[in-house]
Amino acid sequence: MAVFVGDSFAMGTLYGSDAMRAVFDDSAWFQAMLDVEAALARVQSRMGMIPADAGAAITAAARVENLDAAELAASVRNVGYPVVGVVNGLSRAAGDAGAWTHWGATTQDIMDSATVLQIRAGYDLIADDLRAIIAALAIQADAHRATVMAGRTHLQHALPVTFGLKCAIWLMPLLDHLTRIEQLRPRIERLQFGGAAGTLASLGADGPAVIAGLAAELCLAAPLAPWHVARDGMAEAVGVLGLICGSLAKIATDVILLAQTEIGELAEPYVAGRGQSSTMPQKRNPIASEYILAAARQVQALVPVMQGAMAQDHERATGPWQAEMLALPQAFVLTHGAVLHARAIAEGMVVDTGRMRQNLDLTGGLIVAEAVMMGLAPVLGREDAHHAVKHACDRALAERITLAAALAHEPEVTSRLDADAIARLTDPAAYLGSTQVFINQVLAVANRS
Repeated sequence: MAVFVGDSFAMGTLYGSDAMRAVFDDSAWFQAMLDVEAALARVQSRMGMIPADAGAAITAAARVENLDAAELAASVRNVGYPVVGVVNGLSRAAGDAGAWTHWGATTQDIMDSATVLQIRAGYDLIADDLRAIIAALAIQADAHRATVMAGRTHLQHALPVTFGLKCAIWLMPLLDHLTRIEQLRPRIERLQFGGAAGTLASLGADGPAVIAGLAAELCLAAPLAPWHVARDGMAEAVGVLGLICGSLAKIATDVILLAQTEIGELAEPYVAGRGQSSTMPQKRNPIASEYILAAARQVQALVPVMQGAMAQDHERATGPWQAEMLALPQAFVLTHGAVLHARAIAEGMVVDTGRMRQNLDLTGGLIVAEAVMMGLAPVLGREDAHHAVKHACDRALAERITLAAALAHEPEVTSRLDADAIARLTDPAAYLGSTQVFINQVLAVANRS
């Protein structure tokens, strides 16, 4: 097994995605650093700070294949950071123009800006798949807006709901997460460029102009000031991943509970061999949901690491910054793995409407006791209505009869309601409140996302 299971050639398919690993692997990271160095050279060439042809030459050389992996690894082990090796390799590949690489920059400028480019790409992947989940759940919410099922509180039957409403409730936080992603981009997708101590003294009066030009070149926001030790954006990037995983974990938890043999109302998409047991041929375990829960626990455990790393000393940190590198790539890989599992569930879930109805009827109508009480309250008063319905519920349980049959034995009820009225009050489909309004409101926003 790999040290980080998300990188395992076998288990990595369950804990992450090839696409997200490609965003955060070594090649991508070093290429991102080279991209920042090349953009810096182009901007400074245009500004006349370095020779006019140096920017183009450095850009042409800024390819990860121009770096010697063994040399780079040796440099990192010795220096403690990768940028010295990156600059040495880039400078050599750029020939005479190489003398002008990394002009006025510091190691953390390059590494932070490269990480920001990776975060942008990572969030692009996550947002695209969240939209796919939203679209799939919206279809289910609309298709099952009238599919009545037992609503459960404290794992017990509570009141009737519809499966469409359940899907809409699953969907709703994902809409907020898309909004969060768009709102956090200006705070996170910001250039880092401040020189040795965040003053850009090496560039004299040209520092702010270089920041503006480099930010535009990389399509990033220009910060008000360098943020070497202001790490709220990095912490927020992983914090939102924790929120996303939390919402997916809620879906996974419901799927696992609804897939229990005794419930059997919902199942993950069936694929031959998926979730099978090595000893029990009949098993179809909710494996995607299980890995969503596992990923959520780990991502949420990484959130405090990022928040703890905000306590950085003076103008450059001694340790907290390095801790971010342990947490951030893992959080993105695990989150995307969870998102892909959730997408597979949303797009292929197997809904057993017959079993939903069967389970709804398990209590013989007791699930609508509140409906009867509220129907009687205007004529009996709330307290007397509650007492009468409670007495009928006790009788239904003791005698194993339906609530409607028990109500027929209550004089306070039969003196005011005939059999048809009792039947209407005990119909679960007639006690769904504002379900359709809520579904419509969620779908209206989903359809715009």
